[in-house]
Amino acid sequence: MTDPDANPLLQPWEGPLGAPPFGRVRSEDFVPALATAISWHEAEIAAIVGQDAPATFDNSVAALERSGQALARVRRLFWTLSSAHRTPGIRAIEAEMSACLSAHSVAISHNIALAARILAVYSVRHESGLTAEQIRLVETCHAGFLRGGAALASADKERFAAIDARLSALSVQFGQNVQAATTGWVLDLGPQDLAGLPQSICEAAAGRASARGQPGRYHFTLDRTDYEGFLTFSERRDLREALWRGFTSRCDGGAHDNWPIIAEILALRQERAKLLGYADHAHYALDESMAHDPAAATKLMRQLWGPGKRRAAEEAADLQAMINAEKRGFALSAWDWRFYAERVRRARYALDGEALARHLRLDAVRQAAFDTAGRLYGLNFARRADIVGYHPDVWAWEVTDADANAVGLLFTDYLARPEKHGGAWMGSLRVQETMDGDVRPIIYLVANFAPAPPPDRGATRLSIDEARTLFHEFGHALHGLLSRVTYPSQSGTAVARDFVEFPSKFMENWIVSPKVLAGFDVPEELITAIGKAEGYGQGFGTVELIGCALVDLAVHQSPQAKVDPRGFVETELSKLGMPREIGLRHRLPYFTHVFDGGYSAAYYSYAWSEVLDADAFEAFVEKGDIFDPPLAARFRDEILAAGDSRDPLESFYAFRGRYPQAEALMRARHLVGA
Repeated sequence: MTDPDANPLLQPWEGPLGAPPFGRVRSEDFVPALATAISWHEAEIAAIVGQDAPATFDNSVAALERSGQALARVRRLFWTLSSAHRTPGIRAIEAEMSACLSAHSVAISHNIALAARILAVYSVRHESGLTAEQIRLVETCHAGFLRGGAALASADKERFAAIDARLSALSVQFGQNVQAATTGWVLDLGPQDLAGLPQSICEAAAGRASARGQPGRYHFTLDRTDYEGFLTFSERRDLREALWRGFTSRCDGGAHDNWPIIAEILALRQERAKLLGYADHAHYALDESMAHDPAAATKLMRQLWGPGKRRAAEEAADLQAMINAEKRGFALSAWDWRFYAERVRRARYALDGEALARHLRLDAVRQAAFDTAGRLYGLNFARRADIVGYHPDVWAWEVTDADANAVGLLFTDYLARPEKHGGAWMGSLRVQETMDGDVRPIIYLVANFAPAPPPDRGATRLSIDEARTLFHEFGHALHGLLSRVTYPSQSGTAVARDFVEFPSKFMENWIVSPKVLAGFDVPEELITAIGKAEGYGQGFGTVELIGCALVDLAVHQSPQAKVDPRGFVETELSKLGMPREIGLRHRLPYFTHVFDGGYSAAYYSYAWSEVLDADAFEAFVEKGDIFDPPLAARFRDEILAAGDSRDPLESFYAFRGRYPQAEALMRARHLVGA
């Protein structure tokens, strides 16, 4: 066990605004720090269960909430680096760290004396004078113990622990395979191969090649930013196909084959669910969600699937007609869709994606997000150059309210690097709570936008979809920053999976609004074109999303999926009638949301949350002002501030005055009448 005084990871964070000591973090300090932090947490739990006094909310549930603060700091700091700054030293200890955390979590759930105290408080929760917030905390805490195997017989607890440990190891292996397959592939092109590609995309590709010692060449990677940009603009059909095949075949056989891992994960998840008395993993995963069961989630997905497919068929016909008119002599394929969809947008709606991207500088889009939060919620964001991040690309921002009161600290990390996971996400280094004082949150945002060459990285150009991504993740950040709850377990984004995407999807509405776009000096005719083209491509987008959601739900319900997941997915896609020229947005071998994240049997959450988003935004449209101050204040108070202190459906009702209506999403996706 390490000397706590010699390990910076075990010290309270005393940087400006409570910032973590990124400048002193060493990978070799994590394992000993974790061992010490776990031992401290074990001692705190022993003190809780060793009391002579009967169990009460304060001496058991609240005491458990207060425990493990050092462990939380070590854990959050490690997972931040593991996802966004995955150096060789961090990768080397991922499996060990994950295994230790998994074992400790199971040990807490299986602590008979602790579970008994939680049950005792739970049994009298309505007769103990507790607040509604406290009752909800007791109920979620009790449910967490049951889902962790607290009620199992001794032999079943042993099997549960073994399953959890193995799933933890498999998840790490899955993610490492995806990263290795992604970073190990490159499309190496010369100047003659760049027809149609915007200058900003070419400059980023040239920068990557130069960094690898190949000046004069252009390197395109399997990061989604590269993938979608290249498939949208490259006039070279053969190269579009090469990149598409590279992207969609990751971890599908070869040195980084994830199919055996998928089969084992599915089998273990089903076994764990059965141990706990659930029909399957999907029922286990959705038990604490807004949907509550897979049938409700599937029902909504099916409502969208049929109209989405019909709209996609109309779009495909448009694209094929353009191909035929040009006498190209081929049938529309998956690597053609984005390219010809962009051409249809130009021809039909005068929407030029390349021209629009010239106005969407990364630094300007980031500032637009800050300004939007200022107009909606009175927030201010000030750069803190004195606060060091985990990489030079990481910037720190002090967040204050309209009265200059502290709100929190935000780190932004937007540029692609090889040591990052793919995609974009938000995380918390410290969550807001007021148990023993006003603790302000520390939030971080990560994306993978292809960087402009140095020194002006802020000149990185974003597509409109990438700008949406930035606003989406910023919505998650606001959910964390504007939390106002008492207990850390209820803070910010610690809500149901199918509710957590609501505030993030909600924020996307502002980046495509004329009021915000005008701030980028986007010409009025281009803003008008964006509005006219808003409905185009919704068939493609719906099929991509809902196809993944339905397959995710299916593989976590059927006992056959674990036997031959590849064959099972092919059969499911055939049953669904998945258009071959679209395909899944995430094929299972690189579906990190589901196999290396928290979205197993829950990818439907994006569409479920879109219902809430569409319905909530219509309230602003009805007001005639998307910056309406009273409405924004109500959204902040009832949605963002409430966290998990009450049922999410109650939070929505408190904002909207009624429950959400699925028809709002049909309108938002322009699927009415499809």
